[in-house]
Amino acid sequence: MSRIQSRFAELAKAGRAAFIPFITAGDPDAETTLALLHELPAAGADIIELGVPFSDPMADGPAIQASSQRALKAGMTLTKVLELVRRFRKSDSKTPIVLMGYYNPIHAYGTARFAKDAATAGVDGLITVDLPPEEDDVLRTPAAAQGLDIVRLATPTSTDQRLKTIVNGASGFLYYVSIAGVTGTKSYAEEDVRAAVARVKASSGLPTAVGFGIRTPDQAGSIARFADAAVVGSAIVTKIAERSAAGQKREDLVKDVLKFCRSLAESVHAARGAAVLG
Repeated sequence: MSRIQSRFAELAKAGRAAFIPFITAGDPDAETTLALLHELPAAGADIIELGVPFSDPMADGPAIQASSQRALKAGMTLTKVLELVRRFRKSDSKTPIVLMGYYNPIHAYGTARFAKDAATAGVDGLITVDLPPEEDDVLRTPAAAQGLDIVRLATPTSTDQRLKTIVNGASGFLYYVSIAGVTGTKSYAEEDVRAAVARVKASSGLPTAVGFGIRTPDQAGSIARFADAAVVGSAIVTKIAERSAAGQKREDLVKDVLKFCRSLAESVHAARGAAVLG
C-alpha cells in the first residue's frame, strides 16, 4: 500500500477528510520551502502538494503564476525540487508528497529518469495538469514502474463518458477542479460541487479531493463534509507572497503561514463531526 493509500485509509477509519496544502517549491526561496515542508505535517497537513515552478503555468491564476516566477528567479529547478523532497524525507517518512506541475520540465529532464529519481527522492504522486489521459502513458508507464501514483483531474465539464477515461489508469486519488477556470480567480457553488463529487466518487473507488477556489477555513470545512480532501493553494501562496514582500524574516513568515494552515486543517478535520451534529 502506497503512502497516499495508507493516509486516506487512516483518515477514512478516523472519519475525517484530508487537508492538502499547496506551496510552490522555491517560493520565495528553497530554505523557506524546506522549513514549511518540515512543519506542515505538525500544522495538520495530511498530504502535501508541492508545485514545480514553470514559466507558463496555464492552469494557474495570478497568485500561483507569480509564485512560479519568484521561484524560478530564485534559481529553483526540477532537480532542486527533488532535492527538497529528499531533504524532507530525512525527517518524515509518512507524509505523502504529490508534485503538481507541467510536462515540459519532466520531458526535458527525461521521463523515465525523472520517475526513478522522483521515487528515490520520496515523491508519492504526480499531477501533470497539461498531460491528458490519452497522452499520459508516456509518464504513467515509467511512474507505475516506480510506484508513483498518477493523480488525474476531473472538472465541471467532464461528462460521464469522459469520467470513464479519466478514471481508467488513475491512482492515488482523483482531483476535482471546482471551477471552470484557473486557480484562485473564481468562487464555486457548493451544491454544484457536492453533486459533482458524488458523481466522480460513483465512477471510481478512488478518494476524491476538491481544489481551486477554496480560500478560507469555513470553505475548506464545508468541502470536507462530502469530499475526501480539501486542497488549498492560492490562499496559502498569497500569504507567503504578502509576508515575503513585507520583508518578514523567514521564521516569522513560516510561523504566520503555518498558523493559517493550522486553521484550515482544524476546520477540515472537524467537518465530519460538524456534519453529524448539524
